[in-house]
Amino acid sequence: MAEAVANVARRINATVEEGKDCLDLSNCQLISFPDGVFKVLRTVSENIRIITLAENKIKAISSKFFSTFTQLRELDLQGNILTKLPEEVADMEHMTSINLANNSFAVFPEKLTEIATLERIDLEGNSITELPLEKLSAMPALKWLNVKSNPLSSTTQCALQSPYKFDVLLETE
Repeated sequence: MAEAVANVARRINATVEEGKDCLDLSNCQLISFPDGVFKVLRTVSENIRIITLAENKIKAISSKFFSTFTQLRELDLQGNILTKLPEEVADMEHMTSINLANNSFAVFPEKLTEIATLERIDLEGNSITELPLEKLSAMPALKWLNVKSNPLSSTTQCALQSPYKFDVLLETE
């Protein structure tokens, strides 16, 4: 565990010292986004555009995360245990890509449909049965939606046969 903490500290310090616009905390055995990170990154949080928290054991992302990293463009949360996102995710007015693949979502996180700049949503390998197709169709920037390996209802699968202005990835072709 001490090694994991040291690894996180090294990566955060490198982001601050080198003035990077990305923070990679993937494969760090995290169960949540460390509260102390908000303090350390306070001075540079506005500069951070990309955060990778992939392949951890995160069960929830706090609203503080989204209110701190307001300039975020890309967020990678694949390979965690997330079941929902806080409502504040809708306030991410610069986000273009979110990767939520291989988590534990049973319901599509509808707040994502309120992000006007969102171009890519990856929800492969979850447990989603229904999609808010009307809301997804109304998203101005959406280009790509991956819902492979989800137990989509036959009604949803049928509805996805209609043409949409964005690409839908269903099953491996």
